[in-house]
Amino acid sequence: MSSEQEHTPVVERHHGMSPHPRASDQISQISATPRALAGHQQRPGGEHLPVREHLPAWGGGLPVLDVVIPVYNEEADLESCVRRLHAHLARTFPYGPSGFRITVADNASSDRTPQIAAQLAAELDQVRVHRLEQKGRGRALRAVWSGSEAPVLAYMDVDLSTDLNALLPLVAPLISGHSDLAIGSRLSRGARVVRGTKREFISRTYNLILRGSLAARFSDAQCGFKAIRRDVAKRLLPMVEDTGWFFDTELLVLAERAGLRIHEVPVDWVDDPHSTVHILRTATDDLKGVWRVGRALAAGALSLDRLARPFGDDPRDRQLPGVPRGLARQLLGFCVVGALSTCFYLLLYSLSRLGLGAQLANAAALFVSALANTAANRRWTFQVRGRQRAVRHQAQGLVVFAIGLLLTSGSLAALNTAVHEPGHGSELTVLIAANLAATVLRFLLLRIWVFPDHRTTHQDHTPHHTHPHSHSHGHVHGHVHVKRRHDLGAAQ
Repeated sequence: MSSEQEHTPVVERHHGMSPHPRASDQISQISATPRALAGHQQRPGGEHLPVREHLPAWGGGLPVLDVVIPVYNEEADLESCVRRLHAHLARTFPYGPSGFRITVADNASSDRTPQIAAQLAAELDQVRVHRLEQKGRGRALRAVWSGSEAPVLAYMDVDLSTDLNALLPLVAPLISGHSDLAIGSRLSRGARVVRGTKREFISRTYNLILRGSLAARFSDAQCGFKAIRRDVAKRLLPMVEDTGWFFDTELLVLAERAGLRIHEVPVDWVDDPHSTVHILRTATDDLKGVWRVGRALAAGALSLDRLARPFGDDPRDRQLPGVPRGLARQLLGFCVVGALSTCFYLLLYSLSRLGLGAQLANAAALFVSALANTAANRRWTFQVRGRQRAVRHQAQGLVVFAIGLLLTSGSLAALNTAVHEPGHGSELTVLIAANLAATVLRFLLLRIWVFPDHRTTHQDHTPHHTHPHSHSHGHVHGHVHVKRRHDLGAAQ
């Protein structure tokens, strides 16, 4: 629990508090049943998210969905927003009136917002109020989501700019166990948006910055319409530092980097002309957040392996006969990294050649580019994140570098033997040919030796393993060779 929660007065209304197990406990029990998926293996350290499962078809009298509405001095819009949202959920949510809750997260409002929220909580059974004495949308979401028992958590802006018909499509993939997070998107195909040119430009520019700097693949980070599974939020929220508007972006970037599934829903969205968001200050804070998160990711300072799912949850864990795991993707990533590394190497060689001899310039350029190449292949080609084994991988990469050095240096030596004082163009041509040969060898060594696919064969103490879905077929397979996916901090 955060420090804000410990010192913040809370006004809450809980209904249906019977001895029945909580919906979140039910999903935890389902996930923990006799290692129900016998083919699943613990990741190193035994810490990972539970297996995604469909929530039970009954709510047990407690909410399945908790929708948070962060507010600050919203006395004009709060009542109409809550009543409209309550009516919509009461009419459409399949778990019934007891299956949802609306939480008004009051960020230290100084107008009549607290009184209006308390009145709504007294009148409507599914409404509660959480008061914080500090501002910040991220702070409000962290406080409420951390203390909620609902297995699915969501939030939306108080202006209800997003059409509520997108709410069920937003939370359905989380209830079904298909996805870990869900976001409304104003920029994906199928979205219908009404807003001014200025906000449209800022939104698209910001998302382009995210794609270019943090390699984000989600289309809209800023839409105030998101949901997350509680088990994911429990692990992810402590890793998110921001307490303001950048909270959403940081949450999504970390989730995506950890390999969690993010579902996008194209929304109908109408801009609120009376929005009180300070665009310039928010944009500045967002850019600072991008820089901070980018540095942390580059340094491997985030323990993203805590967000990993158990072995077998991802169908890519399965080993199919005759299908090398991830070979096509690894080849593509290696080719892209290799092309960029070659350009980087040639640039370094050309610059070094101005003050050094050919052999020294080649060795220096190859050494620096090899370090960059190993780091890039580690992250992008073989999907290894974190600091674990990073030094070992670089040391092995230097061995591969030494082999490349022998090939290229040998080629230069052969050229100088065959031709007296060869020109710079001839040197580059020979080096390119030698690097192509070294590249093929480098890929094989990286794949087989530096970042190998480890396989674990279960011995007599665990003689039989079944496919995660084999229980339903009533038979057990014999000795199954299971390809083990390491945590995100180790080689895959």
